[in-house]
Amino acid sequence: MTEARITEARVRSLMATGILDTAAETAFDDVVRLAALVCKAPIAVVSFVDADRQWFKARIGLEVSETPVEMAICRHVLVCDDIQLFCDLTADPRTADNPLVTGAPFLRFYAGARVDSPDGVPIGSVAVIDTVPRPQGLSADETETLLALARQVMAQLAMRAQTARLKDGEDRFRAIADSMPQMVWSTQPDGFHDYYNARWYEFTGVPAGSTDGEGWNDMFHPDDQERARALWSHSLATGDPYEIEYRLRHHSGAYRWTLGRALPIRDEAGQITRWFGTCTDIDDAKRLAEERELVSQELSHRIKNIFAVISGLISLSARTHPESKAYAMALRDRVMALGRAHDFVRPHSKVSQPNARAATAFALLTELFAPYDGAGGLRISVAGDDIPIDDRAATPLALIFHELATNAAKYGALSAPEGHVAITAERVGDAYRLSWRESGGPSVAGPPASDGFGSTLSKVSVEGQLGGTLIREWLPEGLMVTMTAPATSFTRPSRVN
Repeated sequence: MTEARITEARVRSLMATGILDTAAETAFDDVVRLAALVCKAPIAVVSFVDADRQWFKARIGLEVSETPVEMAICRHVLVCDDIQLFCDLTADPRTADNPLVTGAPFLRFYAGARVDSPDGVPIGSVAVIDTVPRPQGLSADETETLLALARQVMAQLAMRAQTARLKDGEDRFRAIADSMPQMVWSTQPDGFHDYYNARWYEFTGVPAGSTDGEGWNDMFHPDDQERARALWSHSLATGDPYEIEYRLRHHSGAYRWTLGRALPIRDEAGQITRWFGTCTDIDDAKRLAEERELVSQELSHRIKNIFAVISGLISLSARTHPESKAYAMALRDRVMALGRAHDFVRPHSKVSQPNARAATAFALLTELFAPYDGAGGLRISVAGDDIPIDDRAATPLALIFHELATNAAKYGALSAPEGHVAITAERVGDAYRLSWRESGGPSVAGPPASDGFGSTLSKVSVEGQLGGTLIREWLPEGLMVTMTAPATSFTRPSRVN
């Protein structure tokens, strides 16, 4: 590498330390005091070599704060690995003509230990200087002390670099946190709050620092404080993520719903060093969801009434037109089955919720088959793997199994006193399979000549709404029907707000 490139690299590393032209610091002043004391020298310096000057960070016994680089004896230290020693500066051709040697202060002895930047580039030295020659140089203890002091200077530079990186990282974090729409906060490992971003103070309107520590909890709605404190205490004790919805006091004085979340930061040993969290204003979204829920409940109630009205109209029409009574009653039963399915999975209010049942396939089937229970017990049994369902799956399930039960009561197993229907369900990979098997009824001669409206409706419901298959087997001992559909067809994925 050329000398120009070496100089360029040195200056770049020196600039990166940020040490040049900084004020005096005790840590560096102590280095020159100790060097002068141990080496019994009238002059001691901590110097750094810039592109065109030598600058003294700390000095004792020397008036000037810098010299031109051409006069810097320190630059000769940059190319040695240990101690650069000039026992008599007048006798060495590198320094004999130096103005500091030929003129005041008439330097005669110099010993310097190299100082490297945090990235390993030589940038300066710790040196002791005398105005008289020292043929004997330095003792072993003096040499070791000078090297140790140079290492201390390098340690100070490393700490400055680390501090600068931390400050830069903190500045970046604050800039990012203050630009976020969420309120951002941080705590010590014990949960003591010591940082909030600008959004927090904008939202709450409280003075800076007033919510540090335990003051945080007073910002919650009184009804939410104990719940939030208990959950936060649990997270602190276990390290579990913190997530809660609570009402936070706005600067207007109103309480707004907020989603609070926090995660721990751990060191290499797994110990929690800090918690970082956010608060997101969800008040508008929550109130909108409540309004939608109220509208949904109202619509559901009206739909339920519509089923009742339609069933009444069908019954009235059947009385008016006796010749259509059989068809009308079958249609009414289908409508009533749909009504039961709707009522089973409809949105519930706080009043109706305590009476609501779990929305599962087995619960719906049990509701549908209740009218077929005989005095001797269940005529239709359900066993196997249950599965949650939503309104999308409830409708085709209600249609299919109402149709099967109705036909079984008219022509199949349920038409005989000892007849029975066994329904089994199982998860098969990613699919869900329901099997209907009749026994104890009239012997089955074979499949009908053509499919009726009910059978066609059932097949269309399974294939069109559930994306599955429906297979009928007309066995001598009774009808067997197997319905298979993807498990995902029975319940919509839950949404994360």
